[in-house]
Amino acid sequence: MSKIWSIQEAEERFSELVASSVAEGPQVVARQGTPIAVLVPIEEWRRLQEPARPSLKELLLAPGARTDALTPERKTYRLRPPLALE
Repeated sequence: MSKIWSIQEAEERFSELVASSVAEGPQVVARQGTPIAVLVPIEEWRRLQEPARPSLKELLLAPGARTDALTPERKTYRLRPPLALE
């Protein structure tokens, strides 16, 4: 179970905060009782980051179009009247 640490307590006992994170899991840091940050072990952080970043192979093999975000929208221009030739 994660413990809620005040900022002052987290600063004073940082090594204990890190050790608790590794041994017990995510630890919450709060300012005036409001949670503002979470310290998690690196293995969990990497696991959480995996789905957020697909590999290049996954991107290339994806069934959907991959160029939609790369193509800027075309602007609509007003046509000028033709020049009068004399």
